[in-house]
Amino acid sequence: MTTNKTALTTREVAVRFNELAQQEKWFEIQDELFADHVRSIEPPNSPYFKYAEGKTAVRKKGEEWGKRVEAVHRIYTTQPVVGGNYFAVGREVDITVDGLGRIQINQVMLYEVKEGQIVLEQFFY
Repeated sequence: MTTNKTALTTREVAVRFNELAQQEKWFEIQDELFADHVRSIEPPNSPYFKYAEGKTAVRKKGEEWGKRVEAVHRIYTTQPVVGGNYFAVGREVDITVDGLGRIQINQVMLYEVKEGQIVLEQFFY
């Protein structure tokens, strides 16, 4: 028996990503849209995060960060911009983090899509 399921396009992934991001459902994004071999790249010498590879490691990175967030003052994610196999969103966060105090991060988040799944997330801040 053959199935006629085709992979999501980059635009379709970006639309679904946006639906979940607007609800702050980041773990659902990972569960639903990330490939098992996803890579998560931070800027060199980031004071917040380190490189992670693989769905489990990326999830752990997010969970550990989430445990440190003491207060959310403002969070905003832009609509995605799609180009080729990539889409990007802007994200602004104003949060209080254990060990860091109140911080503001204004970043561009770039995602690469292959075969209907996110294989790379890269952050610029």
